[in-house]
Amino acid sequence: MVQEEIRRRNAGALLRHVHLRGPLSRAELSERMGLNRSTIMALTTELSRLGLVGEESPVDTGRAGRPSLVVRPASERCYVLAFDVAVDRLVAARVGLGGRILDRREAVRPRAGPDLHDVVTVLARFGRQLHRAAPPGACCVGVGASYCGMIRPGDGMVRYGPDLGWVDQAFGDELGGRLGLGLPVSVGNEAHLGAQAEQQRGAGVGLDDLVYLHGDVGVGGGIIVGGRLLGGGSGYGCELGHMVVNPYDGRPCGCGSRGCLEAEVGERALLDAAGRPAELFGRAAVRTVADDADRGDPMAREALRRIGDWLGIGVANLINLFNPGVVVFGGMLCDLYPGAAAQVRGRIARHVLPVARETVRLRTAALGDDATLVGAAELGFARLLDDPLAALTAPVSPEVGVPTSAPVPGFRRRRQV
Repeated sequence: MVQEEIRRRNAGALLRHVHLRGPLSRAELSERMGLNRSTIMALTTELSRLGLVGEESPVDTGRAGRPSLVVRPASERCYVLAFDVAVDRLVAARVGLGGRILDRREAVRPRAGPDLHDVVTVLARFGRQLHRAAPPGACCVGVGASYCGMIRPGDGMVRYGPDLGWVDQAFGDELGGRLGLGLPVSVGNEAHLGAQAEQQRGAGVGLDDLVYLHGDVGVGGGIIVGGRLLGGGSGYGCELGHMVVNPYDGRPCGCGSRGCLEAEVGERALLDAAGRPAELFGRAAVRTVADDADRGDPMAREALRRIGDWLGIGVANLINLFNPGVVVFGGMLCDLYPGAAAQVRGRIARHVLPVARETVRLRTAALGDDATLVGAAELGFARLLDDPLAALTAPVSPEVGVPTSAPVPGFRRRRQV
């Protein structure tokens, strides 16, 4: 029994390596995992039989001796559906094992108040289209979704989505039912998922301590400490946007407080500082201010300076608290940070302890606007990566590398047509 548990754990670890790092030779896997080559061969054979990995001869390495086979994730055969719900957009994607986005759909989300029915209708339609477009025999192993609000762990309930008034909306259950694939939908907060995606695949690869700030209409955050997401006692931690930075004469915040970080650096704060009319809003308006500042417009430059100053105060506090290796700016902040960097760095120089600021790096999200979508995909893959041998146990045809029997319960295969 102990040996079987070890085998399952090693299979999951090997699959996670190729999922996150891409094709790796058997020799590299042996070195990374501390296992002998015969064990690696047995594990890759089993995962290949399940249609999760493929093996191929490497290109000419120029080295003497027999080359080690390269193990690669079976991206086209094994995939998840990933959804990203932001304030102004809805995105759905088919994401293959290995993290490759294979196909996607996108729609505008109007700012029209509580809109659970509309959001689920659009995403379910996109999800069914993506599933039908998958190659015959490909297997959907999970569904993950990112939402711009506070998510109750375990059931995908949106407890609070401030920008469009969602309160206790059963998003995960509704989307799963409308998709009709028989798969549960795992839901996470967008900034939490963005932090994990950047740590696994983006600007924070190789670092165990990371702060991620995500700008949409407001500001969210995710903190990785010791390689793990800091979730808090109930899963609602890291609401960095509601850290108070300007308590005395701060702007009113949607949460009911004043002077929160998101109130001082969010979309409306920027547009007001740049003198833009109230009817202008959205990502395009934000980018226009950033572009105008680049061209020397004095009002736009002053707006970015002001935003950067408040952002810098918030970032300085976070660095002093968590001593991260990197602070990553995502979402709308990707557009604003280049023009506000001088103010952010100035605040860090003045307010962060020298030993903490020596090594911290400031980066924009390497995954760009897909950080939250990639994080949602990882939610979908979680069950498979935890125990691939238990998750997929059907026999596999050596000719095509997909199960030849009926679909495994809990997963949905694209039928041959």
